[in-house]
Parts: sequence; C-alpha cells; structure tokens
Amino acid sequence: MTYRECDFLQISGIQHFMFCRRQWALIHIEGLWAENLRTVNGEIFHERAHDPSLSEKRGDMITVRALRVFSSELGISGECDVVEFRRDDENGTKSGSSKAGDADRLQLCAQAMCLEEMLGVEIELGYMFYGETHRREKVYINAELRQAVKDAVSEMHGYMNRGYTPKVKTGKFCNACSLKELCLPALCKN
Repeated sequence: MTYRECDFLQISGIQHFMFCRRQWALIHIEGLWAENLRTVNGEIFHERAHDPSLSEKRGDMITVRALRVFSSELGISGECDVVEFRRDDENGTKSGSSKAGDADRLQLCAQAMCLEEMLGVEIELGYMFYGETHRREKVYINAELRQAVKDAVSEMHGYMNRGYTPKVKTGKFCNACSLKELCLPALCKN
C-alpha cells in the first residue's frame, strides 16, 4: 500500500504510541498537549539538533540537522535530529538516557526506513545520543525492529482512520506523562 501525503502520520508519534497508545491518540487524534518538566527539558535539549543552519562538513562526513524525511510505503513523515552522511552511520538524538523499552529505537528505525526509501540505500546501523549520559547507543536496524515499526505504524493508522482513542492501561508510567491531568487515568482504566 502507498499512502498519500495527507495521510502521513508523524514519526515522533511512534515514541508516544509505544509509551502509551492513549497518550498517542490524545496528542495525534484529539490534538491535546500539555507540558511538564520532561517535555520542556527535551525541547531545550533538542534546540541545537533542530537548527538546520548548524549543518557541517568535516573531512568526508557531512552532518545535517533537522532533516525532513518521509515514507510513502509506511505513511509516515518527520524530522531526523541529526544525520551523519558517511559510509555506514546514521544518528539520532534524545534527551534523557537509554530506556529498557524499544520506543526510541523504533523511532530511529522508522527514520532509517524513511531514509532508505528516499535515498535508495540500505541502513543497517544507527546511533542514538542521549543527553543525560552524553553517550551514543548503537542500534542495529534489523528485521525484528523493522517489523515492529511496521506493526506499530499499521496499528496507528488503524486508530487514526477510525478516530479511536483507546482506554488507558494504567501503570507507574502514568505519573511521568504530561497528559495525566487531561487523560485522567484513574477514571478510565481498561
């Protein structure tokens, strides 16, 4: 299936979706948003990564910031924070530190899949830079991650097409959510 541009979903929504499907729907279907300390810190951390004028060339490597990407096959579009063009590297930038779940890695994989479609290349490896630890984490763009991206994006398109906001599955993660006061997880448990 090939998606039309008007049906593209935001790549950044993958992270929201993997954190909580209800959070994703509140943001991307219902258009709700609220800030908290984490969202503001992330925004401040990303200021440099989102400045396209800071692109640079060093030797045989070109570093591009705020690179717009899309995939008609997946029906997604977004922006890569930082992409290093060299023989076998891609970059992503995150505030905070590495997480146990795959949300950040799936978002990076989706960006790589967009780059592959746009540039006609194969990307097997990417890196995520976490601001809290100041370390790069190697991410292998493997078949398992690619399938997880396809599954998540397919489910997201299904919810979007139906305009469906799922009920919340509560957990400790609800306390970290900027939408907690809008979602009211205690009132709408699944």
